[in-house]
Amino acid sequence: MDKLVTVGGSSCTAINTPYLSFASLYPNYPCYSSSIPFKSLALTLKSSYTRYSLASLHRRLGPVAALDSDVPRPLHKNLKGSVNFKNSKGYEQWDSLTAKFSGAANIPFMLLQLPQIILNAQNLLAGNKAALLAVPWLGMFTGLLGNLSLLSYFAKKREIEAALVQTLGVISTYVVFAQLAMADAMPLPYFVTTSVVVASGLILNLMNYLDMLNARIWQFWEDFMTVGGLSVLPQIMWSTFIPYVPRSVIPGTVAFIVAISAVIMARMGKLSDKGAKFVGALSGWTATILFMWMPVAQMWTNFLNPDNIRGLSAFTMVLAMIGNGLMIPRALFIRDFMWFTGSTWATLFYGYGNIVCLYSFNCLSREFFLAATAGLLAWLGTAFWRDSVVYGYSSPLTSLKALVVGT
Repeated sequence: MDKLVTVGGSSCTAINTPYLSFASLYPNYPCYSSSIPFKSLALTLKSSYTRYSLASLHRRLGPVAALDSDVPRPLHKNLKGSVNFKNSKGYEQWDSLTAKFSGAANIPFMLLQLPQIILNAQNLLAGNKAALLAVPWLGMFTGLLGNLSLLSYFAKKREIEAALVQTLGVISTYVVFAQLAMADAMPLPYFVTTSVVVASGLILNLMNYLDMLNARIWQFWEDFMTVGGLSVLPQIMWSTFIPYVPRSVIPGTVAFIVAISAVIMARMGKLSDKGAKFVGALSGWTATILFMWMPVAQMWTNFLNPDNIRGLSAFTMVLAMIGNGLMIPRALFIRDFMWFTGSTWATLFYGYGNIVCLYSFNCLSREFFLAATAGLLAWLGTAFWRDSVVYGYSSPLTSLKALVVGT
């Protein structure tokens, strides 16, 4: 499943390229829409003849093609075709557990966010406003767009636990923005604009989740996030390699023009169904790739400045690995390829990847490294093994196949 790396936290500055450490978000960030109203669901749960709990039934999905993972799906039509009836109890239990794992990711991500917020507050109370000038608000705004995009993605899928992770990322980032504005480290007009974007995003997502939003308004919001995300992504990628490439706004400008054109053509019906679906998926995928790029930027920084590795916090990297890792079982279980890709990438290349770097430069004890490695392998192995069991597969590799190519 955000910004600066806390040379010890999801807030600090271990990376030259600005970004939100809440990549958690990676995160990377669905259950599919069900039209069962809450009151009806509550009544149904009381009925004794129902063999399956509708509370978990509304989450059931059938494996689909990876590129369709962003499309809301209805209730599973044929339970026998995807879940062995003998394993129905285990299926429901794993359904519930994976959802709880996803929600528990809020804990490590919150621990990543708090240090920067507390440090900013201390500097403000001490009258040391200059200290906040070091926080790259522009890079944080990029991460904020990523969190908002993934929030919309998960809210649309009714994957409430993952949506809460992204909501936490949005709110915690906004708190930092407010602190920067108080310290005059962020221009007031930009803060006001950010406030409008954040408020609009939270309200619109809540209303859409409650089915209280006009479809055209929601479509406009999705188009806004598509254009914003697609414009930012190439620019961030380009900026990572400065000064080896010249400073330029061309990547972002070209991407903006392409995004606007694609959205307009989609809304005018000038694209095929496949093309329209592709445009609709751009917002979630660009946000995911944006967060996936953060480990690349960190690794690049480590390569250019090996001495900076000593400034990284092993505790921070472990928290990042745990936070993203907690979401992997859920993404695998509901066959969401985008979510699985982002969370797995962040777990392996951001969290664990930096742990490997720290160990390689003798910044970690061998015991710490082996414990982190064993824990990660055990967690991934358990996730794949359990998924194969509840779906009645003979091999964990079948679960991976179902995730990528569908069945």
